[in-house]
Amino acid sequence: EGLRGETLIDVGCGPTIYQLLSACQSFQEITALDYTDQNRQELEKWLRKEEGAFDWRPVVEYVCELEGKREKWAEREEMVRRKVKRVLKCDVTKANPTEPISLPPADCVLSTLCLEAACRDLATFRSALRNLATLAKPGGHLVLLTVLKETYYAFNNQVFSCLRLEKEEVEGAVEAAGFDVRFTQVQPYPPGDERVDCEAVMGLVAQKRLSNRV
Repeated sequence: EGLRGETLIDVGCGPTIYQLLSACQSFQEITALDYTDQNRQELEKWLRKEEGAFDWRPVVEYVCELEGKREKWAEREEMVRRKVKRVLKCDVTKANPTEPISLPPADCVLSTLCLEAACRDLATFRSALRNLATLAKPGGHLVLLTVLKETYYAFNNQVFSCLRLEKEEVEGAVEAAGFDVRFTQVQPYPPGDERVDCEAVMGLVAQKRLSNRV
């Protein structure tokens, strides 16, 4: 709450829109970035209302209900479609994640459940955050959602590796990338889910420094 601006870049958007349902009310233009062609194609299918696109209505209704606006779900879907201006390939391990395209720095960079899956070790994670920092304006914000102490996650009978992170490691990497952490929240993950072994979900908001001071 309180984060607003003209432009937002969603890094590692996946084939999903849930992370944009609230953000679209605070930013005028959204650029969605993802590494895999399949994810970008699935998102574009929904944006164009193509046959066979995933039905996000239950999720949109739920988010709108949390905001006291359940009956506004259709308007919220259209707002997301209107504000997502481009869907591009990205690689967070590159100095310019959208190479060969160079994006103007944004007011806010959002990344949800991406870096811990894309980075094999802490050094790569720290480097990826420095790369993400180039996408944000000085004084702009980073909104990060990650998982703590997770080593794997499973989907559709496939198991994927995940970088095990501690809260202090995430905060330290964000600070080292040129941001000042403004807000952190850690919520325990319910036990008993065999699909993952994470212990908690961490949300973080940070502001990019106006200078290069570390």
